[in-house]
Amino acid sequence: MICALLFLATTINYLDRQVLGLLKPLLEKEFGWTEKDYGYLVVIFQASYAGGIIFAGRAIDRLGTKLGYALCMALWSVASAAHAMVGSTLGFGAVRVLLGVGESGNFPAALKAVSEWFPKRERALAVGILTAGTSTGAIAAPAVVPWLAVTYGWRPAFLITALTGLVWLLAWQVLYRSPADYGLDARGRLFMSQDDSDDVREETISWIGLLAVRRTWILLIGKFLTDPVWWFMLFWLPSYFVDRFGLNFKRLGLPLMIVYLATSVGSVSGGYLSSLLVSRGWRVQAARQATMLAMALLVLPLAFVAGSSSIWVMVAALSLAAAAHQGWSANLLTTATDNFPRQMVGSVTGIGGMAGSLGGLLFPLLVGVLLDHYKARGMVEAGYHLLFVLCGGAYLVAWLVMQLMGAGRPSQRGTDARHGSEPPLPKDLRQWRTE
Repeated sequence: MICALLFLATTINYLDRQVLGLLKPLLEKEFGWTEKDYGYLVVIFQASYAGGIIFAGRAIDRLGTKLGYALCMALWSVASAAHAMVGSTLGFGAVRVLLGVGESGNFPAALKAVSEWFPKRERALAVGILTAGTSTGAIAAPAVVPWLAVTYGWRPAFLITALTGLVWLLAWQVLYRSPADYGLDARGRLFMSQDDSDDVREETISWIGLLAVRRTWILLIGKFLTDPVWWFMLFWLPSYFVDRFGLNFKRLGLPLMIVYLATSVGSVSGGYLSSLLVSRGWRVQAARQATMLAMALLVLPLAFVAGSSSIWVMVAALSLAAAAHQGWSANLLTTATDNFPRQMVGSVTGIGGMAGSLGGLLFPLLVGVLLDHYKARGMVEAGYHLLFVLCGGAYLVAWLVMQLMGAGRPSQRGTDARHGSEPPLPKDLRQWRTE
């Protein structure tokens, strides 16, 4: 039940943010947008998401998972519906700010719920399942939004998709409970986990304190270098298929659905693979890093086929890359629950999400400039070629940097041979910081 609720919330999260990108071919004609104009709207969303996520993570740690998640869902659903009410580019910018702030709380809240309910050996699979919601939302959007826009208009498309969040909000309020609400304290939860006593005595730690911990920076760097690739796939793939292969609005859905369908497989498979390795005796960090290396290598073909003139070759390469991204993300996000006590998971996830959003904020500026430059010279395929080369190599570069920072280094706590995982985090916060 917990996984289902988190999966559905993430699905709605990505459905709502995808609507603007899918309607871009219609809206750029109505409002006269250039690639730079659209890039600025993406940057506005990314900036608000980056600013919002660091505060959202902290707020969710303080408010608790249930209330914090509910407030985030309410805000972004209202913001999504508000897109239907605006009539100018400035208005779109304003509602994108609200959408970014609201949606920023999704992953801090979801990962906090995972840390409360799942032992370490199961967390990557649980995160993989909820992360599959990103691809399900991305699949649902091209399947539904173009049809809604053609049938009813672009404004109803925003309104109808926004209603899904309100339905989820009702289900969340009725169904979700923390373990404590079921009378399961830290000792009682041992029936689920042998590695569950990973809380520290101090309730909170400042952001500055978290930034002093090496593993915070490993998460931060990994998110900063790879999240922009996913944002690019979300916001520019519809335009890519239109510009590069001349697809019309009605034919756009099939290639996008294939690409995003592959991400569901990658998300669950990536989480399952590292959980399988842990169950066979691997250390937790070794299992995560080995799986992430495999995912990084699966993205590389995108750089080598970026100049292909075949739409189906590109669909295959993009599908593989998108699936690998989700497998990578499932394991990268899980490291926050592996390496930090529950009281800090929201805050750490917020810091990592902010780093990923900052990367996603800077990359659209480059994308807009490059595509306008090459479009003006009638060489739009060259612009996309260069961008896909950058995307293809980003994960391997990120993995190498993370290894140099000690991502796969064994913890000072050693290894628990029974579960392939590190023993519980020490109760003394100062000792925990040194690790």
